[in-house]
Amino acid sequence: MKEFTFLSIGLSNFESSTWSLISGGITAPYGFKASGIRAGLKNSEKKLDLALILAPEDALCAGTFTQSRVRANCIDLCIERLLETSGRARAILINSGQANACTGKKGFEDSVIATKALAQKLGISESEVLICSTGVIGERIRMQNLLKGIDLLVDSLSDSGSRDAAKAILTTDLIEKEIAIEGYLGGRRVRIGGIAKGSGMIHPDMATMLAFLACDVGLPKKAWDDIIKRVVNSSFNAISVDGDTSTNDSFLAFCAGDVLDKEYFNELEMGLKFASTILAKSIARDGEGSNCLIEVKVEGAESVMDAQIIARTICSSSLVKTAVHGCDPNWGRILAAAGRSGIIFSPEDVSLWIGSIQIMSEGLPIEFDRKMVVRYMNEIVKVKNSNKETLLICLRIGTGNFEAYSWGCDLSSEYIHINADYTT
Repeated sequence: MKEFTFLSIGLSNFESSTWSLISGGITAPYGFKASGIRAGLKNSEKKLDLALILAPEDALCAGTFTQSRVRANCIDLCIERLLETSGRARAILINSGQANACTGKKGFEDSVIATKALAQKLGISESEVLICSTGVIGERIRMQNLLKGIDLLVDSLSDSGSRDAAKAILTTDLIEKEIAIEGYLGGRRVRIGGIAKGSGMIHPDMATMLAFLACDVGLPKKAWDDIIKRVVNSSFNAISVDGDTSTNDSFLAFCAGDVLDKEYFNELEMGLKFASTILAKSIARDGEGSNCLIEVKVEGAESVMDAQIIARTICSSSLVKTAVHGCDPNWGRILAAAGRSGIIFSPEDVSLWIGSIQIMSEGLPIEFDRKMVVRYMNEIVKVKNSNKETLLICLRIGTGNFEAYSWGCDLSSEYIHINADYTT
């Protein structure tokens, strides 16, 4: 069992005069409430499995979803309603245990029935209720149990309910994932909070899991949509555990409150990006069977997109991930992954570091202390309670002005055991 929390991942690198960490998760922003209960959707008698996030009346929601052609019914319903309401939404119902994907018309009807029952209980329009599901593909929601749980779910809503909601959306995750930060923009206090789940079927192709974000300021719809697209691309789209995306990948982000002055949009985006990156990295760190987080930085690129694609290709390489697990500084695998990324660069310009130790310079391997590199990797991958560490790989591909990051995890035999026994 991995012993860590999201707070151990990457916060030492967060330096900002605007934003500081606070508690509260997705209910930290003013006006947001959440709850999580056990509705009997899972076989466990102890695990929470039904969650609710409730936003203020003026909330605007932006969403990004899986790019897979095989997608769950809840995805179609969310897209349909966000288009219908121009992004106006009040509530997100999240069930775990059953993905309700590949379940046909009956599965879609289940999503509609569930959101209608919740809307009636909350006294809001059915079109303002979104739904996300996670669990076993091909299984419909246990509707009788879900509907029985609606009253308790709504009655349990609280401005301190983030942790229960975070627990209720988990499947194979080992930890709940929350974040909350606070800043002052133009003398006005602004809070951002979020929760997420994800451990397997994680790969850069949209959001690669379920994640939810909230902030207590208002923005014009186009500005909010554009910001969220950029935030997702640099955070949730930059992680990989196993190269497989899910049928249910969803990211939904609320903004609600007095409209923020345009001059502070960039600072707000910085906060949203930080919160989302912490959640994304916590998903990668919680990868099924993993022992460590891997951070790949690519610099010297001709564009951010070029750097992102190379970094993601390295992070998703099974050969790189298994080499990390074995504490083997096999730099050839890293270079091979970069070379097949589809991005044009000159191999003669490449320099490579593992941790602080340089392995290559200007396209050629250089002498390095292999034992020192193995020791560095071993201290991160093998030593217990090294959860505050991240294994760093840096690749310079040229003299360009752009760089990007990607995050992943090592690949172990435990991943095979988990997925050989768990029906997905």
